[in-house]
Amino acid sequence: MTRFLVVLTDVRPLDGIWRNERTSPERRRQVVGASSREAADRIAGAFMALGMVRAGRQRVKVIAVGRRPRTPDHLD
Repeated sequence: MTRFLVVLTDVRPLDGIWRNERTSPERRRQVVGASSREAADRIAGAFMALGMVRAGRQRVKVIAVGRRPRTPDHLD
């Protein structure tokens, strides 16, 4: 079963050309778990109404956890 995390992070300045969340993730402000995509979208919508998100200083991410990664073998 796929679960979802809704993550509220601070937007950090661009260090170079690329942002790499695996090597240097943004600082998390809030993490909320959801059991369905619909619930995760509702939570993300509430976070997107915050002033810091609307001003571009924070970002909302919806992340699926518990799924197999998509590889070329599974892309049919």
